[in-house]
Amino acid sequence: MAKATRKQALGRGLSALLQDAPNINSASDKNADKLVGSIIDIALNLIEVNPFQPRTHFNEEALQELGSSIKELGVIQPITVRKLEGNKFQLVSGERRYRASKLIGNTTVPAYIRLANDQEMLEMALVENIQRKNLDPIEVALSYQRLIDEIQLTQEELSIRVGKKRSTVTNYLRLLKLDPILQTGMRDGFISMGHGRAMINVENSLDQLAIYEKIIREKLSVRQTEEVVKNLKSGSPTKSNKKEIPAFIRNSVTDISEYVGHKIAITINTNGKGKISIPFHSEEDFNRIKNLLK
Repeated sequence: MAKATRKQALGRGLSALLQDAPNINSASDKNADKLVGSIIDIALNLIEVNPFQPRTHFNEEALQELGSSIKELGVIQPITVRKLEGNKFQLVSGERRYRASKLIGNTTVPAYIRLANDQEMLEMALVENIQRKNLDPIEVALSYQRLIDEIQLTQEELSIRVGKKRSTVTNYLRLLKLDPILQTGMRDGFISMGHGRAMINVENSLDQLAIYEKIIREKLSVRQTEEVVKNLKSGSPTKSNKKEIPAFIRNSVTDISEYVGHKIAITINTNGKGKISIPFHSEEDFNRIKNLLK
């Protein structure tokens, strides 16, 4: 019943209008008032992706889950497209819904039609993506920088446009001063934004990389990283309560990990004492590991 009701809301006759008047490209064009602002089913092969989309990675598993939801319930929230020449359209927002619909073999998708120029397309795509919670810090920073460069916004104007404090915008933008290897490490989750912020005032790229390697090797917290940076700036030797893992332990890590079925973690302090950490994912997994250790 819900699907039937939804079909009735998709603007009957508008698809025919597109066939009769395909060149609706501005608000002043004939029949633009009938088409723009409407929701209609559009063939997926008539839609091209947004070239201004700052998001480059789409999680395949998440798309599969969304596809299953669409197969069961349909596309609950229509995508948004802009009208191009002829019967072509371009995504403004909703690329995950678009990709998931294609993934499950759908041929059409409900879409809200609007008019937008290239600058508006860029701004809408960037601002929409900035609002997402699962963007990594560098993706956010690059989106902020593009808004500043391509739409000619000041940091103050940008902060108002995206609904963030100016200090927040500044902190993200400063991350782009870090060495590209550190930026990649942040994007891949090896270090946090806090780690990155702690290293921003380290001007020498080699020093940044040395600290980055130390964070990874010794699993330093943000506070410990701040201390390392402080010692570097003051010329004091770096202190650590951890000792480099000896070869006889490193050579056994793979064997132990394979035996328990999980990647283990080993830490050792300066007096040679250490610990082995074995992760588990459920009660069943814990009991399996317990039986292995009997």
